[in-house]
Amino acid sequence: MWKNLLILLLGSALAALLILRREAGAPTTPPVTPPISIKIETPPEPQPPVPQPPAKPEPHPITKLLQEARANPALAGAAIGFCLLNDKGEVILDDNATTAFIPASSLKTLTTATALEILGPDFHFTTGLKASAPIQNGEIKGDLVIIGGGDPMLKMDDLKAWVAELKQRGLLRITGGIRADTSFFTGSLYSDYWNWGDIGNGYGSGVSGLNLNHNRYIVMFRAGPAEGTPAELLGINLELPQAAWKNEVTTGPADSGDGVVIHGGEITTAIHLRGTVPLGAAKFQAKGAVPDPARFVEHHFRALLTAAGIQVGSAATSTAQPSYALLQHDSPPLIDIIKSIHATSDNLETECVFRMLGVKTGKPPAQVIREHWKPRGLDFIGLRMEDGCGLARADFIRPLDLARLQYHAGTGPQGPAYKASLLSKDGLTWKGGAMSGIRTFTGYAKTKSGAEYSYALMINHYTDGKIISEFCRQVFDAMMGL
Repeated sequence: MWKNLLILLLGSALAALLILRREAGAPTTPPVTPPISIKIETPPEPQPPVPQPPAKPEPHPITKLLQEARANPALAGAAIGFCLLNDKGEVILDDNATTAFIPASSLKTLTTATALEILGPDFHFTTGLKASAPIQNGEIKGDLVIIGGGDPMLKMDDLKAWVAELKQRGLLRITGGIRADTSFFTGSLYSDYWNWGDIGNGYGSGVSGLNLNHNRYIVMFRAGPAEGTPAELLGINLELPQAAWKNEVTTGPADSGDGVVIHGGEITTAIHLRGTVPLGAAKFQAKGAVPDPARFVEHHFRALLTAAGIQVGSAATSTAQPSYALLQHDSPPLIDIIKSIHATSDNLETECVFRMLGVKTGKPPAQVIREHWKPRGLDFIGLRMEDGCGLARADFIRPLDLARLQYHAGTGPQGPAYKASLLSKDGLTWKGGAMSGIRTFTGYAKTKSGAEYSYALMINHYTDGKIISEFCRQVFDAMMGL
């Protein structure tokens, strides 16, 4: 106990002593103060600006039109392709241009451009008139034979000119008959892929080695008194020998136009007339296809000879090739035929030119066309040619290749002649094609900037023709404004 008390007293004394020393100014240990920390802030390193995505370019004016057309509910399901090339053949705009489309009559440019370079603009089709024997004492002992050369332009007036020449030479009698040699073109009158609804109508007339008046006739109707009533068959302008007519044509609305469909066929005598003529028509005309060109020529040449007072025997006496040449008729030059093709889109004229390419080269015409353009780098990927005129719906070609054909044809050895043969207005040059649900155009555009473009616009599988017509007009306006 005493020990604890002693420790307590010593501690109190020591505390008192420390207090006295502090009051007396005795030095004490200074308090420890923390060091002053000065923070120097450096400015941040300058950061490069965050790159902004480039502004999305405005679509090409034609691309915009194509996008709008595809978004139009009225064109749902339609296929649209467009290709534009500059004057060096480089692609400026490719919008679905590597997809093959049904071209309709714009396919004709493959035939015409190729024929101009292979056959030449001054080429002529030739039709000959031969006899089994010379004219002696006003008589030919034997037959008179017309030798076809594939001329699509031979007219009734040309046969009349022959008859007048024979009459002037003193011909009064032919003991044999009249024979037409159509063997210059072999095979069917029609492409295997022409529709049944095409081949009886004038635009689908058959292609023969001997063609007269485009192998067409005109049939005339009188409308009935009311819609739905039968239309009367009035007759035809050129007789079809041995034809048997079945008329089922009725009367349609007053503004219905030409609704007549003629069903014929190769070497047939049965011709079916169906469809409608407009109410109120007193003498409505529709064009039909001659089913047997050889018989047609023989019949009408005989009639012309007889009308001129030249007697003709009842039938040909031989099938042999006659040896005496009497007369020859040359067609207009090829360039004039091509101008006609581009202006009227005539299928017979085109098919005769197409088949002539095969005759001259000994190869299938479609092969001739492919081989001709291949050395210039035009391979026609995806091309199918079942004819030369585009009437076959089995034909197809890419817009890219159709536009490239225009470029190569326009810059080729017959370029000026080819371009001049196309339809043209205000700098726009074209060959069009149209069938049900199909509209196409190809050619050249010389724009307001002075540049010349080659183009192809192709539309398939649409139902509203008015919308398509307006769309095509807008595309042409946009193209010409470049």
